[in-house]
Amino acid sequence: MKPIASLADLPRANRLVIKVGSALLVEQGRPRSAWLATLAAEIAALRQATQIILVSSGAIALGAAKLGLPHGGRGSLADAQAAASVGQVELARLWSEALGAHAITAAQMLVTLGDLEDRRRYLNASATLGRLLEAGALPVVNENDSVATEEIRFGDNDRLAARVAQAAGADAVLLLSDVDGLYDRDPRESGAELIPCVEGVTPEIIAMASGNSGSGLGSGGMRAKLQAARIAERAGIALAIGNGTHRSPIARVFEKGIGTLFLPQRDASAREAWLGGRLAPAGVITVDAGCAAALENGASVLAAGIAEIEGEFGRGDLVAIHGPNGARFGQGLIEYTAGECRAILGLREDQQAAKLGYAPRAAVIHRDHMVRT
Repeated sequence: MKPIASLADLPRANRLVIKVGSALLVEQGRPRSAWLATLAAEIAALRQATQIILVSSGAIALGAAKLGLPHGGRGSLADAQAAASVGQVELARLWSEALGAHAITAAQMLVTLGDLEDRRRYLNASATLGRLLEAGALPVVNENDSVATEEIRFGDNDRLAARVAQAAGADAVLLLSDVDGLYDRDPRESGAELIPCVEGVTPEIIAMASGNSGSGLGSGGMRAKLQAARIAERAGIALAIGNGTHRSPIARVFEKGIGTLFLPQRDASAREAWLGGRLAPAGVITVDAGCAAALENGASVLAAGIAEIEGEFGRGDLVAIHGPNGARFGQGLIEYTAGECRAILGLREDQQAAKLGYAPRAAVIHRDHMVRT
């Protein structure tokens, strides 16, 4: 497949993840059945040449309406979990019926943050997605909000879609939302312009984004979409944002070219993509200026260059790496516990054995287990 360079290229993807937001599926507590039927027809047409995976929001909104819960089911964690439990059944039924009208078998797949953060469970999820596609089913993925907590969850299905794309080995992601794409400023401001293509999610690009979800139903916003784009681009996956509120949203994005495309930045190894996309580091190590400079040149993190340790973590946990100015440099898998790191903080290799009681390892975070973020 040729590299994806425009929105019109997305239908050529061998495997495409489409994320559908809550506000698109649910209006005043009721499913938007006519809109869903049109989307299902578009998906059926796409499947003639492209494997499709859906990441669908809507369970909490649907469940809240059935249970009569206030604030769309998001008034408390308990309400959200209860609403999700009821809504997941309804959401699965909606997709099964909509896709079944085109002789497509829908398969529900509920995941938690841990399923894609833990390497073994990540590979498990990857294998399940692959087998479903091989068998001709269309996976419909959602976060399992019935058991997720505020501390241990994706928080939005934009980032989940990017992580699912990684696990599935997808070429591209389409985030259908209630906006056309990324604007150079708040789209409600006069003169705001839609940005058609982005080559790299930089701090300047992030500064353009709003963190608010306009509908009040979802949990994401443009910042969440940019975080998803960053996860995707590091894994060599193209990501597009398009407006799903229109009757034929996929055609509007692909054929009319209305949306924003984030180009993949490089082809990462599967392990690098997994590391770069992980969202829940167990702690933070801050390095000094000398170590930061060495890291820029591909070095490992050594104890002598560590200035500060935050959090409690064990060997093999994911830890964020910050530079001396507090800016995040990257993340990686730590070779020591937090207590051991504090014991050898700032020490040279020849000083570490006396503190540890054993010969020190080659690095605190080896460069082979570290990625830039």
